[in-house]
Amino acid sequence: QVQLVESGGGLVQAGGSLRLSCAASGITVRSYAMGWFRQAPGKEREFVAAIRSSWRGGTTYYADSVKGRFAISRDNAKNTVYLQMNSLKPEDTAVYYCAADPAGGSLMAQAYGHWGQGTQVTVSS
Repeated sequence: QVQLVESGGGLVQAGGSLRLSCAASGITVRSYAMGWFRQAPGKEREFVAAIRSSWRGGTTYYADSVKGRFAISRDNAKNTVYLQMNSLKPEDTAVYYCAADPAGGSLMAQAYGHWGQGTQVTVSS
């Protein structure tokens, strides 16, 4: 059974920071591309950040809207992926989802076959 369990969301003031965690079971995160996506009410789910599998170099990618503020990382020993979010803005408010791509290299949401339940991030002004 593949499970992705997000944690770390909550309420934060604009300019503050949060770190989201995605604890995986049933897969090893180093063998997958791992991604973070977000969805605000009434909007489509959008790409936030991704890290390729270790076999494909572990390259990281970011949406333009979060470059310089967010960082994705992977702790293979803990089989966990993180999203460090700094300088948060009200427009970052959304449900954040962790996802795993078995091909290990895609940045397209359609390629991610496993998804977590989501965690709410709310940024106040």
